[in-house]
Amino acid sequence: MISSASTPGAERHVDAISDQFVEESAAADPIMATYLGIAGYDDQLPDLSPDGFANRAQLGRTALAAVAAADPIDNREQVAKDAFCERVGLEVERDDAHITQTQVSVIASWFHGLREMFDLMDTETEPGWESIDARMAGIPQAIADYRRTLAEEADAGYVSSRQQLVKVAKQFKGWTGEGENGKNFFLELAARAEVGDTLSAQVARHAQQASQAFSDLADFLVAFSSRGRDKEAVGREEYALDSRYFLGAAVDLDETYAWGWQELERLDDAMREAAGKIVPGGSIPDAVATLDADPRRVLEGTDKLREWMQSLADKAIADLGDVHFDIPEPIRTIECRIAPTGDGGIYYTGPSEDFSRPGRMWWDVPPGVTEFATWKETTTVYHEGVPGHHLQVAQTIYRRELLNRWQRLMCWVSGHGEGWALYSERLMDDLGYLADPGDKLGMLDGQSLRAARVIVDIGMHLELEIPTDNPFGFHPGERWNPEYGFEFMRQHCLTDDKTLRYEVDRYLGWPGQAPSYKVGERIWLQARDDARVRHGDRFDLHAFHRRALDLGPMGLDPFREALARL
Repeated sequence: MISSASTPGAERHVDAISDQFVEESAAADPIMATYLGIAGYDDQLPDLSPDGFANRAQLGRTALAAVAAADPIDNREQVAKDAFCERVGLEVERDDAHITQTQVSVIASWFHGLREMFDLMDTETEPGWESIDARMAGIPQAIADYRRTLAEEADAGYVSSRQQLVKVAKQFKGWTGEGENGKNFFLELAARAEVGDTLSAQVARHAQQASQAFSDLADFLVAFSSRGRDKEAVGREEYALDSRYFLGAAVDLDETYAWGWQELERLDDAMREAAGKIVPGGSIPDAVATLDADPRRVLEGTDKLREWMQSLADKAIADLGDVHFDIPEPIRTIECRIAPTGDGGIYYTGPSEDFSRPGRMWWDVPPGVTEFATWKETTTVYHEGVPGHHLQVAQTIYRRELLNRWQRLMCWVSGHGEGWALYSERLMDDLGYLADPGDKLGMLDGQSLRAARVIVDIGMHLELEIPTDNPFGFHPGERWNPEYGFEFMRQHCLTDDKTLRYEVDRYLGWPGQAPSYKVGERIWLQARDDARVRHGDRFDLHAFHRRALDLGPMGLDPFREALARL
């Protein structure tokens, strides 16, 4: 229970309650603690039984009631209170809707957390390997507990879709060496342990047991899929909750869907214009062929990819620091890595609380992919690094004098964070860092992907009618379904079919998250325009960015309200 809410005479300040919530949440979810860089929990796993979920849900409800009753001592605490009540309030709503307990998708689940936590653990010291070993040993029981939770939830009518369960099972087989790449994540991790024969042998034994537990889990999920929902589409009611959760804002879904079409048409025109600068009079495919044939724009092998990522990320930090952004010294380090699984995707993980573990940019390279086009991905490095996620996340962790511990470590809103990262890509174009026509085309392609996501994600989950007058003549008057989703993405993204299949599977299993990038960017741009109007000739972009980032992460509705008070 939250001590400051229950102890007579205790101060009921927002910061004190929020900070206590961090400690109690870390103890209840050690995976989260590792992800956030909170020390002391790396040898533990969360209780994934029904009781474990109930206890974490009660922790959130108790903290929410305490913060809601607290009196902020100043505007800074008012911002913290608004952020906490919005975020934890939605987490409680998701608990009540049984989403937290049951959502299993190809990109996010409690099972994914059990594997991904190892990517952030210490592999350089014996105590680090002792923690890894303890967690490896606990995986079979954690999986057994969560299987029981899923079964009890299914008995009550709450379950993920049949299709997602089967796809996730295939994914897990890939982790255990039974997939197309033949790599066993757990055994390969254990093989890196050079800490004496006894501990190394123990790690190897527990890695084998963890691998077997995930293999058995995959078989369970295939059988369990018979209990799954027939449709991957979640419908308007659940989608509205999902959208609010990922945006931290309530948006008109039908207006947003219509805006997505308009935005994609704008970007399509911009891509054609950019292509004409690469191949005068040529088409987008002509420009792509020209760029891909340029050996200066192609990297061979993951070592070259990692080196290129690191060099570009370091240069951005050096160029932007003290000029366009205030970048404290601990934030000027970012580490670029190749992810160990081959599931696909590019992502960022933040630094530990004490910055002993740096912020990291990860590239999860699919099996068989050995060539990488820099023109497509220059903008991605800015998205994941600086001024994107690394600047925003690491600076938030650094701002101890402005933000309480919950704000710095636990608060994440996809629309705020991904919206900022996409806004950052456009900002880098404005600052001249995408002046190269190829890099500009790559940025526009990434923007088009995010705009197409708005259309496809909302369209598929709400099973909307495709507009009869849509600008691309795409199946006018018909209803969205997964195959139309793939076909549409294929028409509007310069990405291979395997990646796009995964993209569509991701949208179907994680409703509301994919649109948060583009919708979040839209709200960031609106917030900047509103500030420009409020401040008139006194508006300063550098100062706007500083004030906005110093508010810390929060839902986009309270974010706009907080900015308006500055």
